[in-house]
Amino acid sequence: MMNRSVYHLLLLFWTTCLLASTHAAVEKPKNLRAEQFKKANKGKNDRKTRREKKLNREKMKALKTANQAPIKRRFRKKKSLASVLFPGVAPNEYDKGEDMPVWVDQVESKKTQVPIQFYNLPGVCSGPSQKTSAKLKKSLGARLMGQEVLPSPYLFQMKEDVPPTKTCETVVLSSKQISRLKYFIARQYRVNMSLDDLPVVMRLKTKSIDYSVKGYPIGFRAPPSYSGLDDIESFLYNHLRFTVRYRKDPGEFVGYRIVGFEVMPVSYEHQSGKDSTLSDTITNNPKTNLLLKGQGPKKELTVTYSYEVKFVESDTYWSDRWDVYLVGNPDEDVHLYAIMNSLMICLFMTSVVVTVMLRTLRKEINAYNTSIGILEEDDDEDFEDAAIGESGWKLVHGDVFRAPTGYSSLGLSICVGTGIQIGCTLLICAVLMLIPGVMNPMNKGKTLSNIVFIYVFSGSASGYMSARIYKLCGGKDWKKNTLYTAVAFPGTLVSLFTMLNIFLAFSGAATSVGILTIFLVFLLWLCVSTPLVFIGAYVGFRREKIEIPTRVNQIARVIPESTGGWSQLAMAPNSYFIGGLLPFGSICIETFFLMNALWLSQIYYMAGVLAAVLVVLVMTSAQVNVVMCYLQLCAEDHRWWIRSFLNAASTGAYLFGYGIWFLITKLNLVGFLPVTVYLTYMFMIALAFALFLGSIGFLSCLSFTRMIYGALKVD
Repeated sequence: MMNRSVYHLLLLFWTTCLLASTHAAVEKPKNLRAEQFKKANKGKNDRKTRREKKLNREKMKALKTANQAPIKRRFRKKKSLASVLFPGVAPNEYDKGEDMPVWVDQVESKKTQVPIQFYNLPGVCSGPSQKTSAKLKKSLGARLMGQEVLPSPYLFQMKEDVPPTKTCETVVLSSKQISRLKYFIARQYRVNMSLDDLPVVMRLKTKSIDYSVKGYPIGFRAPPSYSGLDDIESFLYNHLRFTVRYRKDPGEFVGYRIVGFEVMPVSYEHQSGKDSTLSDTITNNPKTNLLLKGQGPKKELTVTYSYEVKFVESDTYWSDRWDVYLVGNPDEDVHLYAIMNSLMICLFMTSVVVTVMLRTLRKEINAYNTSIGILEEDDDEDFEDAAIGESGWKLVHGDVFRAPTGYSSLGLSICVGTGIQIGCTLLICAVLMLIPGVMNPMNKGKTLSNIVFIYVFSGSASGYMSARIYKLCGGKDWKKNTLYTAVAFPGTLVSLFTMLNIFLAFSGAATSVGILTIFLVFLLWLCVSTPLVFIGAYVGFRREKIEIPTRVNQIARVIPESTGGWSQLAMAPNSYFIGGLLPFGSICIETFFLMNALWLSQIYYMAGVLAAVLVVLVMTSAQVNVVMCYLQLCAEDHRWWIRSFLNAASTGAYLFGYGIWFLITKLNLVGFLPVTVYLTYMFMIALAFALFLGSIGFLSCLSFTRMIYGALKVD
């Protein structure tokens, strides 16, 4: 059957090549006639081209003499190889007067975590046509996050200052639109824009204050002490004062580089009238602030949106232009403290494991071998009491490799295989984060796309490991195991995501994903991930079964009651509490920074620290579970298979609990839907975290038991 399939594939390939060559032969006369026509008219065309070039040079020379040379316009330079391979690494140089489009992103709120589109704001000025926005391609991650970068109503020209100018015609807001704007202001929604891949930032720098935050708010609420009114009222920011900072260095590059993009929103009530000119001094003043309150019988409000642009030369280097976005972020010393905390816990567990492995276990193994009359020739230690060898973990050598059966073995193999796939994804992502520009923390859409594609193409590792564990447990139905491995975890995530997407779509959130994107993800899973899982499972089942050093008794040994002491720590649920506590303690400080980056729009740039903490986490989790497994076996409890996985997976429960604490103390979300969105995504993250560490815990315990029982001399 296999040879016949290969034969059909070769026949199909040969037929395709034959058709392609026939098609080329048919098209050859037509191409030949075209070549003959070009050769016949080559001299005439060359003479015409030379004459046109000469006339153009003379015209340009005359214009330059009269200082009237036209400005070269371009939307974007021809990209270099570095800018294609590593976006954001290669700078862009602009000429004076060159168009620089400004883009708008989602309007986000820290209080709701339910963003909206910029052009869905009530009364906002319309932007260019959608044909311009089509030039920005969205990645899969951006589609899953609901990101849609659109052209803003503003278009800058390099070094061309713009005085206070109307953005569009005067807008009349209805009472319903005013109420909706008040809602957005109360929820602290902020507008995000970007210029030359730089997000707009509000910057306030004095001798005592250095304040920097991305985006600008839609408006603000002021107490009576500020506004002089009877109650707390809402005011609308309708004027934007942009500051574009650039660097010029003729000795290094030609043109200008953008090194800063700042904005200062102003609430200003423009004087209505036929005169289209605006005041040159537009500032925030309680007397001129634009109050969001309807006038007249229809309760309508007339709003004039305006903006101004100022270009300022700066000494900031292009490589340092992101420093302003790190103002207010935790100091790097805190990350160093996090590494020290992780290393101290890891070193403590390493010392415990070394003590168990090199001293206690070696002594007990030699004592057991001595008690049955097989003394190692190279060991001259004198054991006074050989009876010590007939106790503890050595008594369960006939049951320690008694694998779970039925659905327990199926579930264990699926979870371990999925955890290994997640681990491969984390490892590759950690390596890529160390390469500048490959995984830009500011480009969350591209980062999510990389994670999705890496996870999909790691499907072979999942199928291989799941098949190996399932075969070790004595499973026979490899097709069911492989199919469940390919479906279980992605199906759970897609189900939760789809249910959440329905609620977001009904609420009009910008993060709601279209049916086409969900269908594309389904095709990616069906056509790429699932076949790779089956390929890995096929290779895993073809391999020999993992060898175990001892035989399994036909009748299971009775597990004695716990006598207390250290063995009590290895009993459930105590083992779950300890098994996840120390690994989570090694990453709790760094988790705080990651949560700030995910939910509070801060920048996380310590890729090396993250990679080091990830390595320490894996080592700590493996060492803790080895010690817990040893204590469990010392209590003559041979049921370590499932428990070793759950001991390490309990770290995911700690992470979810930390997420609840972060929700209560840091986020202060308002409404049922924002809390549901947050908890759903945190559950997905905690589940993936639990599967990853659970697989690490199980595999480390499996290697540990095979090693120590392989050293016993058992009949």
